[in-house]
Amino acid sequence: MPLFEKGHFQHVFIQPKGEYVNDKGETVHGRIPRDVLPNPIALCRKLTWSNWLYFIVGLAAWTMDGYDFHCVSLSVSRLATEFGVGREKISESITLTLLFRTVGAAVFGIAGDVFGRKWALIVNLIVIAVLQVGTAYAFDFNTFLAVRALFGIGMGGIWALSAAMALENMPVECRGLFSGVLQQGYALGYLIAAVFNLYIVPISPHKHRALFYIGAGLTGAVAIARLAFPESRQFIEAKEHGQTGGKKKMKAFITEGKVALKTEWKRVIYCSLLMAAFNFMSHSSQDLYPTFLQQGKAFSAAQASRATIIAKTGCIVGGCVVGYLSQRYGRRASIFWSAILGCCFIPLWVIPQSWGALVAGAFLLQFCVQGAFGVVPIHLSELSPEAFRATFPGITYQIGNMISSPAAQILTTIAEKNKVRYRGKLVPGYAATQGVMQAIIFLSVAGLAIIGPEFKGRQFEKARALGDSVAAEKLAELDELERSDSEGQKAPQYVHKEMK
Repeated sequence: MPLFEKGHFQHVFIQPKGEYVNDKGETVHGRIPRDVLPNPIALCRKLTWSNWLYFIVGLAAWTMDGYDFHCVSLSVSRLATEFGVGREKISESITLTLLFRTVGAAVFGIAGDVFGRKWALIVNLIVIAVLQVGTAYAFDFNTFLAVRALFGIGMGGIWALSAAMALENMPVECRGLFSGVLQQGYALGYLIAAVFNLYIVPISPHKHRALFYIGAGLTGAVAIARLAFPESRQFIEAKEHGQTGGKKKMKAFITEGKVALKTEWKRVIYCSLLMAAFNFMSHSSQDLYPTFLQQGKAFSAAQASRATIIAKTGCIVGGCVVGYLSQRYGRRASIFWSAILGCCFIPLWVIPQSWGALVAGAFLLQFCVQGAFGVVPIHLSELSPEAFRATFPGITYQIGNMISSPAAQILTTIAEKNKVRYRGKLVPGYAATQGVMQAIIFLSVAGLAIIGPEFKGRQFEKARALGDSVAAEKLAELDELERSDSEGQKAPQYVHKEMK
């Protein structure tokens, strides 16, 4: 993986030189022009009914994943009262859920790559629906923790399976726009949960459990919808050229997994670090924002909830816009400029005292946070090794999530230890802590984005199947290289040809 190569950094901002075909059909040499930014309505018209079906169900699955996760964060005070524990104990259950997501990414990602996206996603959604009901019926804290840990495993598989299914069935030129839309399913899930929390929970006899019951029903409905249409065309075509039979598929997966680890270990590390920075950026700016408004700025819980809903709207708009722009300006450049612009909005996000100004800052900052995040589904899919498009993005994404899981606890600890005086009262220093932490994270995201590779426009349709002869040949070649090295001989140079 060419993390560093000649012109690598400048190509984030300036198009490279080379041969290309101009408007007249002539092959010329010069600075390669950027892709023309197509009309988004025209992009939508390019999708067939099956493209729409795959995308909408993928979006619905990721939306329900976001809904189901935020049911707990919206019910922290009620759950703490019910179980007779402090709010920080309930927050620990959120951290536990994030930690176990990596396990789910591996289990369901492997299932998706070996046995197909369809049944892996259906089983994954059913597991989550069952565990939502289990959360509602957990009548003691230890049971609650156990159920939420299992929920983390189920939650970990959804993102990669949804992204793989939604985007690999999409025309190449449409993927930037719809990658941004897809990623915002998580924010949409929060908005749906927040609306139910404001208007359904207060009048329901089940109180906060109503959130979990509704989530289980909606998640189950998405699983039923996925039953109604076939496996992805790309996976079926790849399967026809590969092996059949579960044992052979798993053997092929293990064989190619060895190849991937030996040839792509730099890519795994890079993508995991990038996703850690992204998830720190998201969690440190979102998870404790309502707490910051209530404790640091003395606003009511209702005002904090409305501000968070407006901020999440900024997430949705930013993800769609920047994801769309990435189709012309590139994945890395879109991430870089979103992060830099986000740094500029930090003062407006934490300094004002009026509710309106703070909400405006939150909208603009979250536009940048999720604008950058909107590029992630397609960027990770394009960076993925061919036969691991459900496993690789999911595992690297969730490793990053696992690394960033203590973000809220780190922020809370620092803020509580550095209290400030606000309107005559001593309050936790959330404003300064969030501001400094977010600036560091934004710069980290920008830096990691420009040093990494980019394969914009990669053809998913040409993905080969698990179990073809290429894997065995590559593994044999690598083993020969290692044997030659151990004998002190000059080993043949192994070149990994990446499809661009």
